[in-house]
Amino acid sequence: MRIRLFIILIVFVITFSFCDKNQTPENYRGPLRDLTEIRQSGKLIALTDFNSTNYFVYKGEPMGFNYELLQSFANHLGLELEIVSENNLDNALEMLNSGKVDLMAIGLTVNSVNMKDIKFTVPIYETRQVLVQRKPRNWRSMTLDNIDKGIIRNQLDLAGKAVFVQKSSSYALRLKNLGNEMGDPINIVEVPNESEELISLVANGEIDYTVADENIALVNSSYFPILDVSTPVSFSQNLAWGLRKQHSAGLLNEINVWINTNKESDSYSLLYDKYFKNQRSNTIIKSDYYALNTGKISQWDDLIKQYSDSLDWDWLLLASLICQESRFSADVVSASGAYGLMQIMPATGKLLGIDVTSSPENNVRAGVSYIKWLQNFFKEIPDVSEKVKFVLASYNAGYGHIIDARELAKKNGKNPDIWNDNVDLFLIKKADPVYYNDPVVKFGFYKGERSVNYVSEILERYEHYKNIIPQYQLSLSSVPQLIREGSLR
Repeated sequence: MRIRLFIILIVFVITFSFCDKNQTPENYRGPLRDLTEIRQSGKLIALTDFNSTNYFVYKGEPMGFNYELLQSFANHLGLELEIVSENNLDNALEMLNSGKVDLMAIGLTVNSVNMKDIKFTVPIYETRQVLVQRKPRNWRSMTLDNIDKGIIRNQLDLAGKAVFVQKSSSYALRLKNLGNEMGDPINIVEVPNESEELISLVANGEIDYTVADENIALVNSSYFPILDVSTPVSFSQNLAWGLRKQHSAGLLNEINVWINTNKESDSYSLLYDKYFKNQRSNTIIKSDYYALNTGKISQWDDLIKQYSDSLDWDWLLLASLICQESRFSADVVSASGAYGLMQIMPATGKLLGIDVTSSPENNVRAGVSYIKWLQNFFKEIPDVSEKVKFVLASYNAGYGHIIDARELAKKNGKNPDIWNDNVDLFLIKKADPVYYNDPVVKFGFYKGERSVNYVSEILERYEHYKNIIPQYQLSLSSVPQLIREGSLR
């Protein structure tokens, strides 16, 4: 009996230690990290929202204002950047406070309510909140005065109107305060959807009103001329990024110094204009390859999906490799004669019995056949994700140089089955005569840094694809239902 009680006590203590600070094993990443721990890890983990200004994929490449700012900040720190995408503010806050991410890089309105939960950085920029509504149906043939008569210009006219806004957002708070100021409440419908999703629903006539930051609303009004975004519902407000209240003082100070310095630079102004004042934005969002709208990366997606199955690879991984090789150009020829989407040498194709120049499909078929052949050299590597790294490196460098690097790793006390900080180090060292003249090396000199970067870039792009493409699939099914549920409240 005493033994049983002792065991129960131990289990309780262990369980309690996991649940300390409201954490559970499922949602707890590890100890909360400040700048010192982040530097030691070599990686900054940042959360941002996905939309047509902050973070998206276009023609196979990640883009966005917050994405580029975060990449610049990570480069400033000399760190790798990991992006986590999340549009639900409650989920984002939970990830921040549980230690799953170091930084919440979302344009948050600096106000007293949000200040209870997080620390704000110095402002990234300022804007005001505006009402997003449709112009009258025949607005193109109307005078401006007549258009104004057909839409809301006086905030008092919002009384009783149903305005859809993102749950827990500053827009909901502002409308509540506005209703109190008017003495006549607004019907505020809070839904999980991000403001840009709601803007598109206004444009499509599924809802009548939402509220958004003016800079984002203006960008979206260029996509949807039917929208009017000229009625303000707030004064100018500062927008900033957010950090945890606890254990983030060092990171907060570093970010603030960097932001204050960066905002004075021409590069910051150019970056802001690129995403908030660029007429080309309209072309991007209407493209078939704006992934948030279409789920497409390239015109070859169906072909890539077809052949990735035979590799047992996620098609997004094969797409990232093809983007790295050819930027999805089917007839590009390298200086060495490599051809097409997968940049296969015609001689390699001939050995495989495939004319790689005859069609994009044959080119992909040859590239996939070559990858299958390379996989045979790494059958003994137990971890599937590690095996992929060795295959990718071999696709770029040739399998012989990767075999050499594994032998050097083994000889020098590193794990030959692990790529990062093990085999990749010795692939780079193959440019040093001390290493390429080593007896275990059979394939001689090689400048391995390019191949190490090649693997890293493909896998990083793959992570961006995984961040964005599922959001398109989710939006197809969830948005109308969420709006219907919101309408019933």
